[in-house]
Amino acid sequence: MDASLGQFTKQLFSRIKEHQVTDLSAQLAYYFLLSLFPFLIFAITLLTHFDFSQDQILDLIAQYAPSESFVTIQENIILEDGARKGLLSFGVIATIWSASNAINAIIKSLNRAYNVQESRHFLLARGLSVLLSLAMIFVIVVALVLPVFGETLWRFFVTFFDLPESLSFMFGIIRWILSLSIMIVVFMFIYFYAPNKRLNYKDVLLGSIFASVLWQLVSLAFSYYINNFSNYSATYGSLGGVIALMLWFYLTGLVIIIGGEVNATSNYFRKKA
Repeated sequence: MDASLGQFTKQLFSRIKEHQVTDLSAQLAYYFLLSLFPFLIFAITLLTHFDFSQDQILDLIAQYAPSESFVTIQENIILEDGARKGLLSFGVIATIWSASNAINAIIKSLNRAYNVQESRHFLLARGLSVLLSLAMIFVIVVALVLPVFGETLWRFFVTFFDLPESLSFMFGIIRWILSLSIMIVVFMFIYFYAPNKRLNYKDVLLGSIFASVLWQLVSLAFSYYINNFSNYSATYGSLGGVIALMLWFYLTGLVIIIGGEVNATSNYFRKKA
């Protein structure tokens, strides 16, 4: 049968409650936090080999992270030039290990969404986690450097084609659409390969679009709330930035898992049709 929006929403919320999505999101937030600093060490060490300054990279991170969280990141991730050389391999290993644990939690949540058990061999499942982690790391790095290359590309077009500066807002929209498209592709990749269920890409498109758009909106809303209405430092002292970061990761995990539940709910109604 074709589900109405009301039926779909009711089924979705029922599954979110039944599958303990909020608990799994907290688990994801923990693994995201473990992954963060090794990843930033890896990203900064790698990108400084390509003529990116540490300040440029931190400026890019500031565009995504809430202000209090960014202060925590900035205070803990500044690297001396001599310290970078030995940290690249450490950053790669630590990032892949901790990120693969996060992917394992996502696999668990998506299997639960489709009501299937994990029957794949341990080594296969772990290898899949590593591959998905590498894909996520690659895309995050691309997302970080895209604004820099985008600005350079825009300056080239302005100079070469003598374009007016007033068109810069259109280029900003194109860049945002490109960033959103990359995110949708990554979510499709995760939602397609992570669960122990045979799917096609049409089965995961709706949830991927939903998660990508919702994550952008949630991040903007949370950042606005932190910057204008909340002062975690007043409540938690020096831990304020960490608490804000954990809450942001929790919301991110919630979005990822709900995106999977959207796909599973859509699959449920297609089977009943």
